[in-house]
Amino acid sequence: MAIPLRNQAADEQDPGKHATLHYGVAWAEGTARSVDARRALHAVLAHAARTGRAPMPAPTVQDAELAISELVTNALKHAPGPCGMALRLSGDHLAITVWDTSPGRPVPQDPDPRRFGGHGLRLVHEVSHRVAVAPRAAGKQITACLRLSPPDLAGPLDRSVLSTSLADLVPRMP
Repeated sequence: MAIPLRNQAADEQDPGKHATLHYGVAWAEGTARSVDARRALHAVLAHAARTGRAPMPAPTVQDAELAISELVTNALKHAPGPCGMALRLSGDHLAITVWDTSPGRPVPQDPDPRRFGGHGLRLVHEVSHRVAVAPRAAGKQITACLRLSPPDLAGPLDRSVLSTSLADLVPRMP
């Protein structure tokens, strides 16, 4: 059973730019499903389109779907108890935060075509501009930040794992 933090995407005025959109949900133990997380993403994107934002490019939507699916699946697979997700669409970034009750810091594994599973976090890093892991009082949260506009071709894309939270992108969830 999903316990909505907010019933729909909330708008926050950002002078000179489009409104920042927020969405959050908490799931009781055993009730989270990655399909519901992807549906929430599509609802936020549909709401954004109604506010006059340009549509997100299809490859970026697919990257966001992959990141959400992998992060929620990892929370279900590796952490007991409840979990949740927050989405924040601001300027030219989409931040996807998934929290769970496991305090263990996830580590992307090296590619191994003979291994079944264990590739998800590496894929999240591949499709994200930035990934951050931050501790919570009971567990951790992982934030994947995706650029909505093409990256600056002059420099490399920063896909590093940060040890600090992206507080400027996504506030901590309770």
